Amino acid sequence: MSDLGDFTDFDGDGGSSGDESAASDPDPTDGVPESDPTDAAAGDDDRFDTPSLEPTGEDVGIGALCVSQGLRVAEDEEDTTLKAYVTRGNRSSIRIGSYLLAPYPDGETLFCRITGLEYAQQYHADDATEIHARRAMRADGIEEADYKFVASLEPVAVLYEDSAERGSADDSSGQRPRESGELKRRMTDRVPKPQTVIKQADDTEEIKTGLKIPDEGVFLGHLSVGGEKVRTAASPPTIDYRLKDDYEAGDPLVFRHTLVAGGTGSGKTHGAKNVLRQYLADERTYPMEDGRSVQPAIVQFDPQDEYAQMHDDNPDLDDAFARRLEREGVAYGGVAETTTFVPKVGSATYAASHHRAECVEFTIPFSMVHDNPWLVAGSGLNDNQYGALVSVLLPRFRRDYGPDGTYDEFTTFLDDPALREELDESGRVHEATFDAVRRRVLGFGHVFDQDARPITDLISEFVRPGGLSVVPTYHINDSRATEAVVLALSSLLIDEKLSNDPSYDRIKETPLILGMDEAHNFLTDADSVQAGKVIKKFTEAAKQGRKERLGLFLITQDPQDIDDAVFKQINTTIVLNLGDEDAIKSVNIPSNLESKVPYMEKGQMVVYSPDNSEPVELIGLSKCLTRHGRD
Repeated sequence: MSDLGDFTDFDGDGGSSGDESAASDPDPTDGVPESDPTDAAAGDDDRFDTPSLEPTGEDVGIGALCVSQGLRVAEDEEDTTLKAYVTRGNRSSIRIGSYLLAPYPDGETLFCRITGLEYAQQYHADDATEIHARRAMRADGIEEADYKFVASLEPVAVLYEDSAERGSADDSSGQRPRESGELKRRMTDRVPKPQTVIKQADDTEEIKTGLKIPDEGVFLGHLSVGGEKVRTAASPPTIDYRLKDDYEAGDPLVFRHTLVAGGTGSGKTHGAKNVLRQYLADERTYPMEDGRSVQPAIVQFDPQDEYAQMHDDNPDLDDAFARRLEREGVAYGGVAETTTFVPKVGSATYAASHHRAECVEFTIPFSMVHDNPWLVAGSGLNDNQYGALVSVLLPRFRRDYGPDGTYDEFTTFLDDPALREELDESGRVHEATFDAVRRRVLGFGHVFDQDARPITDLISEFVRPGGLSVVPTYHINDSRATEAVVLALSSLLIDEKLSNDPSYDRIKETPLILGMDEAHNFLTDADSVQAGKVIKKFTEAAKQGRKERLGLFLITQDPQDIDDAVFKQINTTIVLNLGDEDAIKSVNIPSNLESKVPYMEKGQMVVYSPDNSEPVELIGLSKCLTRHGRD
């Protein structure tokens, strides 16, 4: 016998194998009161009653806030510590990113988001041992009762009712009943009480208010967490995400510009079509300065020849899906006012067998170069050469041939040796500079003044309220020619929009969305004089767009190549799957969402629009609202 007790084998009848006297004790029940009711039930066995560890009543919520793990709210997010214990039955349903509610006693509610999940030891023990590992290997399951499951929470906002009168009496749960009134949000400015019961957010109004999602606007998709739609108790059970599209709380976000970024196969074009379709809804109008409410016009540059299909209905969109769209107020179906404006470039031919939209051929008149000299300069002129073109050669050509002089006449003009000698001797243009300019402006004969109507004669058809004008460039094999066409048209639209004395009132007086797919090819970092002029023009358009009802809708798979001056003016960024690390970093979304981007499935997206909502994850519609894809 040691001072720690007898370690001989214990006998369940009260003795031990090494103690004969205990076995022969004539009254083994000595010391137990005769009136103890357990004697009769136990018979010859001495048994302990097992106490119930389950509290009475019914569980509400998924767990409770715990002080032992940290309960602190601070101005600095890094100093905030908010953790909750999650009960066993709820652990499998909890995901990082899920939204939770923690009520305050006075009726306000803390809206928060799960940022981390961890298992911790319930008791002090070392489970990194051979015996623990081998027991786990032989067991059929995991006994979670041995571990604590703790969720780390990020406070998002405090929800409160603005106009409701608070009741004075607590209900049976210790919380004051929620009165009717407008639900609002404010920054987190108070800490919840210890042992506050937390529950998953399942009320549409609470979730939308907590995330600052507008009730009305342009539909983008449904709120999701980890690739699964957030479900509520309402009908429909999903939560629609919309972009503000009125002047009640500032300018419509379409005129503060949108970027859609996604890799090949991410659903980028599918998603872009669905968004653009909402702007072409019959009821979508914007007030102009003269008091009129006008539908927007969309001009979409299309290098892959996919957007003309928006003219046609999607044959895969069945009646049941259409009814769901109608219930949620989502515009769908082909846009009858879709016209394909096909640039006539040399002998290139355009095939329109994959859509039924009307096709109209046009050409770029050389007269447009007088306002945008860089159109004919390619990308190889330095400052000195560009100055000679703009300040000397084009003005001299205009004087000699008039404002409607053609490209062929301009090349003939530059072939004149007498002109070269005259300008060199006068010191206005050195002969080497003259030769450099002449070499670089050659090669545009298949772009300007082709056998088609000039685009300047088609403005009323090109910019139509409620109409979609698609400019395909897939049939043009020359990248230099493609660049000239896209930049000529976009510059025409931007110049007219920003002008105080426009030549075409139709452009000035119509809300305009300028869509550009593969935008990185045209708005790349300025490495030449010409590129710098383009960037400057689009930057000015982005800055003044909301005042002039001009919105840029840029689509790209290489967002890192878009010039920062333009990128900084983008208010709404829609990010689908991107595999390139530089591309992901360039879109400037919060780190918690940034890490999800490489793993997102087709149609999943992150929306970062600070003036619209908190950064969120969405799932777009599984079907395109118009025709999409070739048979």
